[in-house]
Amino acid sequence: MWRGLTLPLPLPTSCTLVKISATHPLCLNKPAAAQKRNRFVMPEYPPPYPISSLPPPLLLLPQTDTPQHFDYLVIGGGSGGVASARRAASYGAKVALVESKALGGTCVNVGCVPKKVMFNTAILAEHMQEAGHFGFYKKGPLAGVDTHGKEAVRETFGFDWKAIKDARDAYVHRLNGIYSTLLKNSKVELLEGIAKFTGPQTVMVGGKEYSADHILIATGGKPIMPHIPGVEHCIHSDGFFALEEMPKRVAVVGAGYIAVELAGVFHSLGADTNLFVRYDGPLRPFDSLLRETLMKEMSSTGLHLHKHCTPAGVVKEEGTGKLSLALASGEVHEGFDVILLAVGRSPETEALGLDAAGVATVGGPGSKGYIKADAHQNTSVPGVYALGDVCGKVELTPMAIAAGRRLADRLFGGMEGVKADYNDVPTVVFSHPPIGTVGLTEAEAREKYEEKDLKIYTSRFVNLFYGPWTVPPEKKPKTAMKLICVGPEERVVGLHVIGMGADEMLQGFAVAMKKGCTKTDLDATLAIHPTAAEEFVTLAPWGLSGKEGEKARAKL
Repeated sequence: MWRGLTLPLPLPTSCTLVKISATHPLCLNKPAAAQKRNRFVMPEYPPPYPISSLPPPLLLLPQTDTPQHFDYLVIGGGSGGVASARRAASYGAKVALVESKALGGTCVNVGCVPKKVMFNTAILAEHMQEAGHFGFYKKGPLAGVDTHGKEAVRETFGFDWKAIKDARDAYVHRLNGIYSTLLKNSKVELLEGIAKFTGPQTVMVGGKEYSADHILIATGGKPIMPHIPGVEHCIHSDGFFALEEMPKRVAVVGAGYIAVELAGVFHSLGADTNLFVRYDGPLRPFDSLLRETLMKEMSSTGLHLHKHCTPAGVVKEEGTGKLSLALASGEVHEGFDVILLAVGRSPETEALGLDAAGVATVGGPGSKGYIKADAHQNTSVPGVYALGDVCGKVELTPMAIAAGRRLADRLFGGMEGVKADYNDVPTVVFSHPPIGTVGLTEAEAREKYEEKDLKIYTSRFVNLFYGPWTVPPEKKPKTAMKLICVGPEERVVGLHVIGMGADEMLQGFAVAMKKGCTKTDLDATLAIHPTAAEEFVTLAPWGLSGKEGEKARAKL
């Protein structure tokens, strides 16, 4: 029974009203008045009517429990997931993307983008503090401030942490909207919620099940917090971007690039900054030249580096709210406004229900649960793929984007066998000063090649920016470079730089390395003068590398 209408056939338990045209075959042979009706007027009961006599524009059709199906379903709205989804859609695939948080992932919201904004802010602060070396001074007194004559420009400016935070957050919010627009314009359907596997080709989102021929896991990672007493009083890297005011005294615990970068921001903006590392210094996987130069610069600028420190607990003082950091050695450091723990990251996989799909993760002692994926992003389950931070390989945004696009190219673009290249990946650390690195470190090169086949070129110099400073040369910030070459042709297998402009310098040299450049190729490239980058194409002995310069080198 349906509002007084009895149909002479068994109906399914669930039906849907579907609009049909008045010229639909079911409506033919109906009176013209009936064909022109704009709404359904129910007939009186009785008599029974056959379903074919139902007037337009509505018709009862049975519903099914079949999940909505896609060609490609991407779990994760970070840079890698969005890039892969859009590339797949560009080939005509029916694509959906699942995300429960703000679009853009770690990079846009609590990573690369807002971090670079704060790095730029810190660099500007440094330049203002250095302005006196270039003849800038205060023209007149500020209200309520004793100028004592000519003071450096830095004395003129205050700093409003909240102002840059609000501007930064607004910028990030605008990027979230841009990502949403990009997905919409690419015809990628956005499913808001948390995805959980219910099978190898199905996921549940918001109580509704979806299926796909191909499913990509690109959910990224999250900060790890150590299991120590008082950890609830600390923040991690995400919490850095939530700070409403700049702390006066800070402890940063960690030796990776996140710890180094955030400590550098705090320090350059004027906080009393302490960096605690577990071993003999930060950035242990990086080349020794970079690490040693960075630590010297930290020391010369007054950033306090504490080596061989393992956090054991944190205590919050009642009344003042000040924090104390206890170390495993028994030593205690007091009086911190903020303690930031940057001790690592883990994959964001707990809510995915990987067991339901049979997706294997990396096991063993100390495992963080990274998903096992091969060079083509294939997991242990056919049709299920993973990339980015959930795999633990080269956890960089551009790497995830490249892997995501190449996966879509292979699945939907007809580019069989294509994959992202995980070799010679260039990267930058936005430290103070910044670091650029690509290829093998010297230690890795010596382990891989015989000593007789290696040629190491290094240079350390003062950037011209610091030239006019009226301070002793040994106190001026340094730039350091290293070129690692192998074989008689002196092919470049490692290139490392630390110093002003290193972050913008590296990209072009990384392209050259990808093309197999040699020291001879660099020597043959005319220097751009005066720049710091020219040092890489003028490293001594210039023009005498490779087989061509063998005889000349013997005479030196």
